[in-house]
Amino acid sequence: MPAYTVETTYRVPVYRQRTYHAATPVEACRQAIEDDDWSNDKLDYEAAGKTYVTGIWIGADAAYSGEAVPVPSHFDETIQRKAAHFEVLFGLLKIVVADQISQRRTDAYWLARASAAVAKAEAILAGARDPDEPVTAPRPRHVLAQIQEDRVRDQIGAIIETDLEFAGVTADAVPDADIHSACVSVAANIDLSEEVGAAEFRAALAALRAAKQADGG
Repeated sequence: MPAYTVETTYRVPVYRQRTYHAATPVEACRQAIEDDDWSNDKLDYEAAGKTYVTGIWIGADAAYSGEAVPVPSHFDETIQRKAAHFEVLFGLLKIVVADQISQRRTDAYWLARASAAVAKAEAILAGARDPDEPVTAPRPRHVLAQIQEDRVRDQIGAIIETDLEFAGVTADAVPDADIHSACVSVAANIDLSEEVGAAEFRAALAALRAAKQADGG
């Protein structure tokens, strides 16, 4: 059975009680927040927070030296779970609200994500573990280009005819396995971000023109 070193933490509030002279409660609170003198602070063990996980490593006595393992988010401190999830909820809310304002039907993909986010928020408030991630259909993707190995072989013949570096090499001497490996390597390392971005922009323009035409514009 594997061994893990787990670091757990709990927070103890530090407080002080001090008198401030101010015209309003707001001003008194501001003075207290800006007061850097904590010489009479006290620890409130009765209000200590719940235990949460701050690190986990593979192996015995391996804290900060062994291989670290990601901590599942539902073992984080509750306030951190709320803070991290706020941005997700806010982003999804903006999408749904924008759809309602434009009277556009919310995409099923975003509705599924919104439902999952709500379920996680409810789990955080209840102090429960995160719900299992729902299986949602991936966003549609469209293939812009393919490397065809038979066409690569045709290119090999053309290169041999024009490039003296490969004089004496025949196309038949290049095995299919080498062509396949070369295609995989090029596909993994080539950067087509500019071409993809341009294609996405052109698709957005085409979609806008189609919508405008449908509205009689």
